[in-house]
Amino acid sequence: MGTLKKLFGYMKPYSKYFYLSLILLIINIILGMVNPYLQRLLVDKVLLKKENNFLIYLVMGMVSISIVTSLFSYLFTLLVEYSSQKTISSIRHDMYKHLQELSFSFYDKARTGELMSRLTGDLEGVRIFVPGGFLQLVNSIVTFAITLIILFTINYKLTLLSLVLSPFLIYISGIFNKKIKNAFDELRREYAVLNTTIQENITGIKVVKAFVQEVAEIAKFKKENKENMMKGINIGYISGKYAPVMWFIGDMSFVILIWFGGFLVQRHEITLGELIQFNGYLWAMIWPLRALPNILNMYEQANSSGERIFDLLNYKVQIKGPDNPINIEKIKGNVVFKNVSMRYDEGYALKNINISAEKGKKIAIMGATGAGKTSIVNLIGRFYDATCGKILIDGIDIKELDLKTLRDSIGIVMQETFLFSDTIKDNIAFGNPDATMEEIIDAAKAADAHDFIMEMPEGYDTIVGERGVGLSGGQKQRIAIARAILKNPSILILDDATSSVDMETEASIQENLKNLENGKTTFIIAHRISSVKDADEIIVLENGSIVERGTHKELIKKRGLYYHNFKEQYKTMFSDEMIDNILKEVGA
Repeated sequence: MGTLKKLFGYMKPYSKYFYLSLILLIINIILGMVNPYLQRLLVDKVLLKKENNFLIYLVMGMVSISIVTSLFSYLFTLLVEYSSQKTISSIRHDMYKHLQELSFSFYDKARTGELMSRLTGDLEGVRIFVPGGFLQLVNSIVTFAITLIILFTINYKLTLLSLVLSPFLIYISGIFNKKIKNAFDELRREYAVLNTTIQENITGIKVVKAFVQEVAEIAKFKKENKENMMKGINIGYISGKYAPVMWFIGDMSFVILIWFGGFLVQRHEITLGELIQFNGYLWAMIWPLRALPNILNMYEQANSSGERIFDLLNYKVQIKGPDNPINIEKIKGNVVFKNVSMRYDEGYALKNINISAEKGKKIAIMGATGAGKTSIVNLIGRFYDATCGKILIDGIDIKELDLKTLRDSIGIVMQETFLFSDTIKDNIAFGNPDATMEEIIDAAKAADAHDFIMEMPEGYDTIVGERGVGLSGGQKQRIAIARAILKNPSILILDDATSSVDMETEASIQENLKNLENGKTTFIIAHRISSVKDADEIIVLENGSIVERGTHKELIKKRGLYYHNFKEQYKTMFSDEMIDNILKEVGA
């Protein structure tokens, strides 16, 4: 019930529509109680006593009630659907907003397919019950209560006998409710797994085809699809097993009515009209009992879906801005790491890192895969928090800065280039939506992207496919660089930003960036010596620790890791003699 209470909390802003629909529902229930009484008068007054003058009034009464109840039912449906859609829209908005606030660490473990399942399938499971299914439950309870009172006023003996099977119905309903809840929990979990399987396959379809794994992927999907189907069939099996039993109990109440009611008519304890009236009310009471399995289905589906929704909404946001941030008009870009260490679940990614990058300086970071290069730059924007130590920007601990202000001052080209299914223009302007077309073109030129963009069918208005499908890796990287440049940040981070472009294009981009980097603190992560040799300081990482640092010439002279990388990268382009001459020029 706690989950449903939270779900109904979202309906508070639309409570007036809910209460209005509730009023219409109760009026309709009361009006529905009139017809069996009119049927009694029809039999006793018109058919048996031949009081034909009653007939026209009875018919007019039945028609009038039918018109009013039809109109109210129409209004009821509109109000329920309106409040339902508004409620679900509010929940979906909060879920999406929460997803935007969650840190990188959440997405390191989360599966996209499962998140999509919660935003779609689970919300639909809630929508069915909130408030529509709940009002059906109210309808059943109110109808049952009113008809029970009326039945007792007609004949208490007949009523008690008709209810003799009710304890069995309550017992069966309890068992059904428990089993159907577990079944819906299993179905929702399996649905999330199936969604993840589909999403991963579609996203990685090129890899699947490249490794000729279509048959294996089909088999994998077939397995999960079958599992999902079996979970659904299990729900049908449980409903099919228990629902007919509950219907049978309701039908037996009618059989008891015919048997004992006929006996009472023969003994003149009730009239034939009263028996027909009793029958009408009994069916009105049996209807909620027959609807009970379906209502319980909706309830447990909503409860199961609601639990998964609130599991997500209750997930703690690990990185938040301070309650009282230090106000700073513009970040200049002086970045200092003081004894910074960072730990993931599997161990330390960074150990005792000390870096001092003054405004306008270019810091390059090199190292083998997994050395901790990306972890360093991720800490600057507080995408993760350091386990210990401090990071200062302009002398202020970044944890004391407003998170939006901090990240607004950073332009980043990430290791994995992501483009949205939108125009090239809007992808470039993503971080600066108010940019003019001239500014967008200037950023593209600086990233050496303008020429290939103009060769495309619609130029800057060309829509790129999902995740940049249709563009080469180098083209995507250049658009990402343009996006970072257009933001005009104080701190520019290039994480392997030119790994997919050729040497000539890289040289052109670097030349263009030199003019733009004036006054910007730049962090470059790269494997190529050509990308980092002009940096003010080059930091070499190994297993999360700084093992070398200095300028290009200083590191060559040290003949350490950087020196060996240099020789390895240039031995395919130059002879050993030429490399030795280059080394002599720097005094190595």
